[in-house]
Amino acid sequence: VVYEQEGVFIHSSCGKNDDQDSLIAGILRVIEKENEVVVDWRPLDETLDTSNILCAGKDSSSVVEWTQTPKEKCSRGADRPSSYEAEWDMVTTVSFKKKPHSNGDATTHANGESKWSFLFSLTDLKSIKQNKEGMGWSYLVFCLKDDVKLPALHFHRGDSKPLIKCLEKHVALNESPHDERVLLVKTQKSLSQSFENLFDEPSYGLLQKWKKDPYIVTMGKFSKVTNYIVGSLRSSDPSNQRRPPSEMADFFNDTIPGLKINQQEEPGFEVITRIDLGKQPEVSRREPVSAEEWAKNMDSEGRILDVDYIKRLIFKGGLCHTLRKEAWKFLLGYFPWNSTKEERANLQKRKTDEYFRMKLQWKSVSEEQEKRNSRLRDYRSLIEKDVNRTDRTNKFYEGEDNPGLILLHDILMTYCMYDFDLGYVQGMSDLLSPVLYVMENEVDAFWCFVSYMDQMHQNFEEQMQGMKTQLIQLSHLLRLLDSGFCSYLESQDSGYLYFCFRWLLIRFKREFSFQDILRLWEVMWTELPCQNFHLLLCCAILESEKQQIMDKHYGFNEILKHINELSMKIDVEYILCKAEAISMQMMNCKELPQTVSEILGIENSSVTLDSDTGEDESGAELSCPTSLYQSISTPVVAANGTRDGAPQAAETPSLTPA
Repeated sequence: VVYEQEGVFIHSSCGKNDDQDSLIAGILRVIEKENEVVVDWRPLDETLDTSNILCAGKDSSSVVEWTQTPKEKCSRGADRPSSYEAEWDMVTTVSFKKKPHSNGDATTHANGESKWSFLFSLTDLKSIKQNKEGMGWSYLVFCLKDDVKLPALHFHRGDSKPLIKCLEKHVALNESPHDERVLLVKTQKSLSQSFENLFDEPSYGLLQKWKKDPYIVTMGKFSKVTNYIVGSLRSSDPSNQRRPPSEMADFFNDTIPGLKINQQEEPGFEVITRIDLGKQPEVSRREPVSAEEWAKNMDSEGRILDVDYIKRLIFKGGLCHTLRKEAWKFLLGYFPWNSTKEERANLQKRKTDEYFRMKLQWKSVSEEQEKRNSRLRDYRSLIEKDVNRTDRTNKFYEGEDNPGLILLHDILMTYCMYDFDLGYVQGMSDLLSPVLYVMENEVDAFWCFVSYMDQMHQNFEEQMQGMKTQLIQLSHLLRLLDSGFCSYLESQDSGYLYFCFRWLLIRFKREFSFQDILRLWEVMWTELPCQNFHLLLCCAILESEKQQIMDKHYGFNEILKHINELSMKIDVEYILCKAEAISMQMMNCKELPQTVSEILGIENSSVTLDSDTGEDESGAELSCPTSLYQSISTPVVAANGTRDGAPQAAETPSLTPA
């Protein structure tokens, strides 16, 4: 209990004589419960009578009353505990039925007494209206989401300022620009790391969990969230289950506080008018880099001779599998590009010692110690659950007591020792799995994973800043690419691009086959041809599906269903070609908005190349990576996915519009 105040009254007969019968004296509390903060009010004379507890339902669509069947009353009555904690547990686990709520009428029981109780989570609070009465006491009204208003609370002893001060520790309260008496709530939700089994959830219940913790639902055992959400729209009981698309979109909007996409009033964002990007150039891909090509680009001491050149080769064709074990260590930053073979051997020796020191830390924790370390206990529990359902169809991880699963578990546990603040969040096992598969070595896989997590860290932080930023950036890029499609998505309450959440969270891991992910990731790790190339991959996928979405007039749930059903059906080579073509379009644009230039890391984007000299008209070299598009003499894959029969030089795409 972080706040408690007696003498807080409900006036059950507002506007009538203020006699004793019309005033209900109660106690108001603010209670921290696990990852939730609850506001609770109950009459002072009320014993634990759970037959009349009013509380804000999980969907915040109404005030609801818990009613027990006679059988439940008999079975629960004898052993019902009287503590607040037990009561709260009871309220949140029973079934509810809808009950219309009226601010002025109390619930009257057989004994003639009026007994009111309510409680709600701060995640359901929308606003607080406060005022001063002439009689000297203050009162306030809690308004929940969907404009559900709870009875006014009158502070006969003291005022409401201490309560407001307490609430401000948990939520941001901003004065309404339209009414100074109203405080608007901007909830800062933290991400729970307590992962539940969602398989028995009612379909709409899954939406509530998505709102509370998108990581759990997005990364759950059923990777396709769509079936649940669509099921909720086709429930056999429409009155209780069906929600309008606009309301469902609000769930996704609320999930990431501060996410404002395409809002002109958002500070620091440009209004992007329609800009002609020109025609997308034809792009071809080459064969994967061979062991011979790799060896030719290394000196006698094992140094890479031309890092930029080798990165260009990898970007254009990927790596043959035999090279991945070595090349990924460079791409991920575990090995410095300019290191010698001897220096890398010494580095591996040091890193091996460091790894096993950290591994020993959690290995040596006794059962008694772990009982007193809830965070380590939670991390271990989450890891064990996720390891047992990560890529189990892959031969490297299939079967019981698979050594690959043991390594996956041990590396993730050791990472908790490496970064105990972050620990383990669901989805991290998806990032580690391909790395361990390629490395086939516990220590090398760990340090490569550490480097990868350095890039992905913000995706898994509590405030979700990384996800918020990427969704906003993606919206900017997509609007520049096709403002009409963006407008269509917004008209269908899909403008927040929530269906891309999983793509961004784990870099398309669930969208492509395992072998295609190896190819896609190594291409992205080259950091070519620009920053945030993964966002252009999102644009390429969405642009490829635009025609079907718009022609068939897909609405909110159809868009969500369609995008999620693309999983394992996307041609990785085609999408890489298309994303590269989009990057060239934007690099060639003479009027590229500053915001987009910053997202892609493109400077001097308004210049065009002289076709003969490779310089702009002023003689200055273009700062974008033009050398990427130099001719590479190998067999190629065209943008349509066909492969030429004989080796030939790929055409050098022009950096000026055709």
